[in-house]
Amino acid sequence: MSLQDDLNAVRRNLDELTRKVEQLEQKAARQRSAGPAATPDPSRMVTIPDTPYDNALWTDTDDEGLGARDRRAP
Repeated sequence: MSLQDDLNAVRRNLDELTRKVEQLEQKAARQRSAGPAATPDPSRMVTIPDTPYDNALWTDTDDEGLGARDRRAP
């Protein structure tokens, strides 16, 4: 690529970045004008039991990044 091609690519990317920032600013302004988000009702808390999960839930799972249980990791 020539220097001029590189400069044109930088200008295009900068223009696109400027457009995206303007879009984010507009979205933030709309959300600010909509008011604060509703706060969750603390009386609706869900209690998670300490009992172990059923092992049948995990029969077909692979360990993420490690492969299947019965095989060695790479």
